[in-house]
Amino acid sequence: MTRFLVIVLLAANVVAAIGVVHARHQHRQLFVELTRLVNERDELNIDFGRLQLEQATWAEAHRVDQVARTRLGMKFPEAGEIVVVQP
Repeated sequence: MTRFLVIVLLAANVVAAIGVVHARHQHRQLFVELTRLVNERDELNIDFGRLQLEQATWAEAHRVDQVARTRLGMKFPEAGEIVVVQP
């Protein structure tokens, strides 16, 4: 009876040890993935900040005015070219 009990306890100990090893391995894999995702998030936040700055630069009023005048040939109308439509 004691021999059977020792074998059962030894088997339970081995199964528990394998479970611990598996849990630690899974923990390490998930930690590596978490670190990679945090780094990717930080890089995306940096890119987002750059894009916001670029958008603000392109949308400035004097930049839009300059592009409208040079590329599109737009200009403010003369006083005689303005027509007021009455409802």
